[in-house]
Amino acid sequence: MKKESTLSLIRWTKRLLGLIAFLVWGYVIISISQSPAPFIEQAPYCMGSTMLIFGLLTAVYKGLDHWSLQNK
Repeated sequence: MKKESTLSLIRWTKRLLGLIAFLVWGYVIISISQSPAPFIEQAPYCMGSTMLIFGLLTAVYKGLDHWSLQNK
């Protein structure tokens, strides 16, 4: 039962982290887009924040996958 509950916890943690990452990304993109600067100056911030947020999400997902494989 402990393995099943751990795997369920990992699954729900992934879902929650994905939702949080998407909401944070949306907030950051909206904040950047409301700047009075032209798009050419906003683009690096949009790309950088997207890469950072989803890079961190990918790293956490890989860690959770590794943890779930150890618990199988």
